[in-house]
Parts: sequence; structure tokens; C-alpha cells
Amino acid sequence: MAGKATSFDIAQLAGVSQPTVSRALRGSPSVSEQTRKRIEAIAQQLNYKVDKNASNLRLQETRTLALLFFEDSTPDETGINPFFLSMLGSLTRTCAHRGYDLLISFQQLSSNWHVDYEDSRKADGIILLGYGDYELYRAKLEQLVEQGTHFVRWGFAQEGQPGTTIGCDNFRGGIDAARHLMQHGRRKIAFLGDASSHYPEFQDRYRGSCEAQGGEGIVANPALQIDALNSQEAGYEAANILIASGERFDAIFAASDTIAIGAMKALREHGIDIPGDVAIVGFDDIPAASLTHPPLTTIQQNYKLAGEVLVDGVLKQIRNEAVPTAVLPAKLIVRQSCGSH
Repeated sequence: MAGKATSFDIAQLAGVSQPTVSRALRGSPSVSEQTRKRIEAIAQQLNYKVDKNASNLRLQETRTLALLFFEDSTPDETGINPFFLSMLGSLTRTCAHRGYDLLISFQQLSSNWHVDYEDSRKADGIILLGYGDYELYRAKLEQLVEQGTHFVRWGFAQEGQPGTTIGCDNFRGGIDAARHLMQHGRRKIAFLGDASSHYPEFQDRYRGSCEAQGGEGIVANPALQIDALNSQEAGYEAANILIASGERFDAIFAASDTIAIGAMKALREHGIDIPGDVAIVGFDDIPAASLTHPPLTTIQQNYKLAGEVLVDGVLKQIRNEAVPTAVLPAKLIVRQSCGSH
């Protein structure tokens, strides 16, 4: 190789990005041991020496974190899941208390959006909110891990997922929702939400509901599970499909509050009384949940604690500290959509 070897030469030979080479050579734990050893061996072969002055310059912190929203379908055209809007205040306050600014943008899934942030030194780390179809999104997370990017995300939390995830105990929330409905005499519980591996949080909520019903000797009717994505329109359409199916049901557990609000509209249009004919429970406890008619019983995700844990998690990564996946508790919030308590 002519001339002095560069980190870009190593990256090309190792089949990784230049930022990954930089992190590996400074011993960052965000790069796997296998990848680090491969990079170090190539660097030694090329007689590559780390420029300590340049390295120190690149390691200067921006004291800024990037918050990237996944763009959702919303009736108010914000494109942001209402639950994440609730979390935004906690994220902003926590950043301020930790001496960091917060840069907010949408995720651009069709491009290498992480390059615009940590790798170009706009931010020291990334917080990801939302993801759409998880089966498609996982490849992006794996790419971030390979790049050595400091990031945490809110979502499906399970060991073995790429990177660090902070999430809610969706399974337990599903159990609590179904148990509450059964305590009010409901035995035919419909579930509105995509309960597949493409939307694992919804899937866990459904699994929890089925588990609770099984504990009472009730076999969940698969015909009462109607796919719906996280929007009021989807909830409205799913409820109409459920009603048109002719299947008997006396309760709805909606995978999110926005789905529940759409379903409540459909029930009203068909003259179905809430909660007299059909009780309903949502999930998230967005601000609108207390303003529906009747007010919506729901499973609350602790957005204040979530914001704090997400910020502290990415700051630990920046300090090269290990950050385990964490599951935060959910809480049943009882209102009038299930009847008197």
C-alpha cells in the first residue's frame, strides 16, 4: 500500500465503517471483541499508529443528545405518537439537569441517518423513539451496533435485542387489563392491535391478556383479535371489522389509547353503549384518555421515569459504561369505560 495507512484503509480491509475503526482502536466496549481484534490485526499489519492529538480532538463532546422520532400517522399531523409527546418533557428536563442540550428530529429510515448525528459530531449519542415494523427496523439497530454508535431506544425490551432497549412491561400490562375486565364480568374480550412479531409490544400485550383469561378458564377466541396499527383511524376500522364479523364480544382491550379512541367512535356510531354493552381498556395513558366519553380506563406507561432512564442510559454509554436492557412497570388507571369500580 502506497503512502501512510489511514483508518479508512483499515475500515475497507475490515469491512466496517471508519467510525467503528476509531472506536475499536480506542478500546470502546461498544465494538465487539471479534471486530476489535480483526481491526487491531489489520492496523498492526499496516503499521498504523493512532494520532493521539487528532483522536483527542475528535473525542471532544458536543454536550448534545439527538432524539429521533419515528414518524407515525396522527390525526393532528404532528407525525408523533402522543405517548412520545408526553415523554418529551421528561427527556428535555433530564437533559437539562445533566447539562446536555437535546436535538430533535425524525428518523429517516431510507438513509444512514445516524451519520448525521454522532458520526458527524452533531451529538454524542442518540435516543430512538418508535420504529414501525420491528422486523424491518432491526437491521438498522444492528447497523448502529456495528458502527459503535451510542444509542438507546424505547420499545420492545428483551435480552438479545441489538443495542440497549428501555421498555414497559407490556406482558404484565396485558394481564392487568384483562383481569380488570373480567372482574367486571366480561368474558368475551376482543383485542385490537397487530399481535405479531412485526409489532412485539402489541404482541406482548395480547399474550398477557390471553394468559390472564386462561387463568380464569377462558380460552381467548382468535376471531376476536383484529389487526390494527397505532392510530385512531386504524382503531375505528378494526372495531367496524369486529362488529361486522358477527362474533359476540362484551369488552375490547385496545393495544394503545389511540386505537381505543378510534374504536369508541365506531361503537358509538353503531349504538353500542360504553360500558353498558362493551367495556374498553386502552394502553399508554396519553392525555386524551381522560377526556374521552366516557373517560378511558388504560394501562399507564411511566413516561417521566422512561425519559430519565433513557437519558441516563445513553450518557452511561458515552462514558463507556455497560447499560443493561430495562423493563419499567405498568400501572392500571381506572376510569369509567369499564363501569363503576
